[in-house]
Amino acid sequence: MSSKGLVERLKDGGTLVVAEGYLLEFERRGYLKGGGFVPEVVIEHPDLIRVMHEEFVHAGSDVVEAFTYYAHREKLRSIGREGDLETLNKTAIKIAREVADKTGTLMAGDICVTGVYSADHKETHDTTRKMFIEQVQWAVEGGCDYIIAETFGYLGEALLALEVIKEYGKGIPAVVTLTAFHPDVTLDKVRFPEACRKLELAGAAVVGLNCTRGPSTMLPLLKEIRKVCKGPIAALPVPMTTTDECRTMYSLKDPQTGQLMYPENINTFICNRKDVRAFAEEAKAIGVQYIGLCCGNAANLTRELADVYGKNPKAMRYAPDMTQNIMIGEAAENISKEGALVKKYSLGLFSKEELNALYEGADKESK
Repeated sequence: MSSKGLVERLKDGGTLVVAEGYLLEFERRGYLKGGGFVPEVVIEHPDLIRVMHEEFVHAGSDVVEAFTYYAHREKLRSIGREGDLETLNKTAIKIAREVADKTGTLMAGDICVTGVYSADHKETHDTTRKMFIEQVQWAVEGGCDYIIAETFGYLGEALLALEVIKEYGKGIPAVVTLTAFHPDVTLDKVRFPEACRKLELAGAAVVGLNCTRGPSTMLPLLKEIRKVCKGPIAALPVPMTTTDECRTMYSLKDPQTGQLMYPENINTFICNRKDVRAFAEEAKAIGVQYIGLCCGNAANLTRELADVYGKNPKAMRYAPDMTQNIMIGEAAENISKEGALVKKYSLGLFSKEELNALYEGADKESK
């Protein structure tokens, strides 16, 4: 295990970069079915889970998060694999622990929104609680350093998850994050800053927001959360270009047809590295200590966060240096006259007169 735990690392302004987004990334790679998003890949291709953990650590993640998101009883029941529940969870936790030990990073267990909880139906609370208990116990048995409880639309469900972690987690700290839909209140009608403060007061080591919103529509809420919360806050948006008109990834639309793009075509809105870097810089200025990206994340985007947060990951060795590019970089002109010509063609740096002359020459050659 890591020599320093979650609380110690965040003490006195310390920071953590945390890579999430496994569901959409495995769907993109063709190993996970979109829609239900159940992480069957853990059982069917465990080697790929290990590789993705290592990839994200290489990019600068300080944490290996066990891929048990949506690996709860209700989700597996929905696809007829409830019998694989324990095997899936224990396999994911074992892989995460091994990678964390190998890389000197923290290992986090994970529980999430159940789809069962309803604020108005008390009978759902007991069902939800039982689902949390079994996953928390497996995470603790597997040696997690802390537990993530995430993407809750209901504050009540988030508080219930925290209660279970406190009761069954044997002192392991909890990071609890809400997901912000639209408008800026939870499904049980609590403003997000107040909801985060309630979670903090209830004993969460870190509170904040994850998933659903992109950087531009999450940042305003983060500023308000930072004002009322006393301890570390978390920010893990989807790296997508959400707007005031479309605040969540679910509401993003094709500009030509108006059709919703989630989930099959959501890659159209993925942020570029410059966008992610700008988000990291603003989040750091706000005082976000626990930062990451959720659905849509990739290693090159995590590397941007890690660089801004001073982690100096191994992947920085391969950060782009376009001055060496033979098509558009300085190297094109430095290498040869031919390189300068290629650069001019690749960037279209011709005057109207030069273009006319080129086309006239091309016409003559074709005759």
